[in-house]
Amino acid sequence: MANAMIEESGVRVRPERNRGRSAGINPTGRFEPVTRHVFDDGWDSIEDLPPFKTEVQVEKSRTIITRNESPDISFDRSINPYRGCEHGCVYCFARPTHSYMGLSPGLDFEAKLFAKPDAAKLLERELSKEGYQPRTIAIGTNTDPYQPIEKQWRIMREVLEVLEARNHPVGIVTKSALVTRDIDILSRMAERGLAKVALSITTLDRTLARTMEPRASTPTKRLQAIRQLSDAGIPTSVMVAPILPGLTDQEIERILDATKAAGAGDAGYVLLRLPLEVSPIFKDWLLRHYPDRYRHVMSLIRSMRDGKDYDSEWGKRMRGTGPYAWQIGRRFEIAARRLGLNARRTPLRTDLFVPTAKASEQLMLL
Repeated sequence: MANAMIEESGVRVRPERNRGRSAGINPTGRFEPVTRHVFDDGWDSIEDLPPFKTEVQVEKSRTIITRNESPDISFDRSINPYRGCEHGCVYCFARPTHSYMGLSPGLDFEAKLFAKPDAAKLLERELSKEGYQPRTIAIGTNTDPYQPIEKQWRIMREVLEVLEARNHPVGIVTKSALVTRDIDILSRMAERGLAKVALSITTLDRTLARTMEPRASTPTKRLQAIRQLSDAGIPTSVMVAPILPGLTDQEIERILDATKAAGAGDAGYVLLRLPLEVSPIFKDWLLRHYPDRYRHVMSLIRSMRDGKDYDSEWGKRMRGTGPYAWQIGRRFEIAARRLGLNARRTPLRTDLFVPTAKASEQLMLL
């Protein structure tokens, strides 16, 4: 089909439209009743569409703390200052959530973003509710709170200001060196046992990182961020996440060595997850960038997922099953033990929580 461009149903967009993005397709969200297709009908009527540009809309949320009861994760509440993520990690398990907005988990997830500027005010209100029991709030477990648009919106910093004023514990996961901007707040909280930060590092190969995490900080910048956070007295860890079998699993030991040298004290890992629309988006990326490895990579993935692209069963989704998954787990454990990682994990404090903000602190939020 000459000059055809079908953006839905898994057919690739033209390369000039997704420059600087990882997804090559923009499939219709699974809840939409119809799909739309752009194609050349032979009459030269198709118009050149512009490149995908980052657009940010304001989302008016009623609440900001999200609760969960998943038995295989360590936190029961989280905050997401943004919906969608400009980092554009091709493997991001949060991509399917864009379908709830009537948008695509593909390029829309990277380019059509939602910001929650009322997050700090909503948080203040929820922390003030009678009977609220403090436990660590996780931030960055869905989309990255320090993605590029945070430089302008500064929502994450406002959230941290509220948490600091209330002596509320927080755990952050990010792929961005922008987290070092908030070292002043985080270091003060860390002195009271209220903050910890994890940098997610998938690969140390800058070329590979550029293709699969195009707008995230480079691996070198993330290592530098670990050093800066650690030097400031902030408990810092590394998440080797996700591990991509056949692409990045050979780097496990190197990543742990590099992050330990940079000052990380703890480490964790998650195996690649391909739920719902993430699977075709990842497979299209793999075919475009590493066609010679496609069959091998997908074979390894399925060997750890009971023959499927993904298994969502609790207890299996993060680690996988089978001999290859077992080998990855043992390699990680041996390397972490050799380096002294995870030797002592101290939980964040909840006994310092201030249930009611002072009047002066409330005025700061207006």
